[in-house]
Amino acid sequence: MKISSKNLLIDPFGRQINYLRLSVTDRCNFRCVYCMSEEMEFLPKPKVLTLEELYLIGKAFNELGVTKIRLTGGEPLVRNDIVSLAKKLSSLPDLFELVMTTNGALLQHMAIPLKEAGVKRLNISIDSLDRRSFRNLTRYGNLEQVENGINAALDAGFEKIKLNSVIMNGKNHTEVIDLVNFAREKEIDISFIEEMPLGNIETHKRKETLMTSAELRDLISFHYKLEPLGEPGKLDGPSRYYVMKDSSSKIGFISPHSNNFCHLCNRVRVTAEGRLLLCLGHENSIDLRAIIRDKSADFDDLKQAIVTGLTNKPLRHEFREDQEPTVLRFMNATGG
Repeated sequence: MKISSKNLLIDPFGRQINYLRLSVTDRCNFRCVYCMSEEMEFLPKPKVLTLEELYLIGKAFNELGVTKIRLTGGEPLVRNDIVSLAKKLSSLPDLFELVMTTNGALLQHMAIPLKEAGVKRLNISIDSLDRRSFRNLTRYGNLEQVENGINAALDAGFEKIKLNSVIMNGKNHTEVIDLVNFAREKEIDISFIEEMPLGNIETHKRKETLMTSAELRDLISFHYKLEPLGEPGKLDGPSRYYVMKDSSSKIGFISPHSNNFCHLCNRVRVTAEGRLLLCLGHENSIDLRAIIRDKSADFDDLKQAIVTGLTNKPLRHEFREDQEPTVLRFMNATGG
């Protein structure tokens, strides 16, 4: 059956899906302790979507009503020819914005090409401003490279740049105010993210390192008065934002554990191997790569698979602080 353009993707609970997180690789130049194992086994190249396949998936979602695509990884900037993919996706006729999440280590030389290719906004992950702590958290990261990348992105003139920080009790919890002050000095926003319970992590017990958004908000409130801006989704993604009267920077809190935003979910993810993940906290998925590589299938078959697959999107995830993760894939394999 032919799928007409501009069909809206509505899940069984009435939520409109207009946001796609598209992973271009599961590889990364870091090995962050909350994201993956130090000795990772990455996908063999034949299993990873080609640039043309990634574009076809983006085009299909765009024709089905998705107006925002976020390029993720792993680390998207380690993918060869990522700029050419960005340029093609940004030219989709009904795409409102193409954005990217990156660890920033390669931005010093790629910020301007990405901006020229049509990437409008960047989320840059940074969990510490102390060189030793940064290396311990990322295992391979160089803080100076990330700071240079942030400065290059600011110079390039993106519409918006936001920092993302995962705060872990006993690891980097003493740096929260330093990170807030860093964002204030750069006049950019920052979001603090509760650690996601995905993949079996060997370095720590998540229930011991978890810092909730409420704890972080109380900590910051000792230094700056925070005024809430309302529910997530009204500004940008799942963050619940707060403002400070003496700064243009907003502070966001993403709370998958303590105050989830599932009722406002407007997004799905596609992994680098082409699996459509309907929820970050569930294993169910649809194999889009198999459809794209099936010579008997066409573009409408791809769109039909997306529409049909969405009927299985669950109401919410089941993340719990007191249990081991039920989702065994690591964060680098989820599409960010």
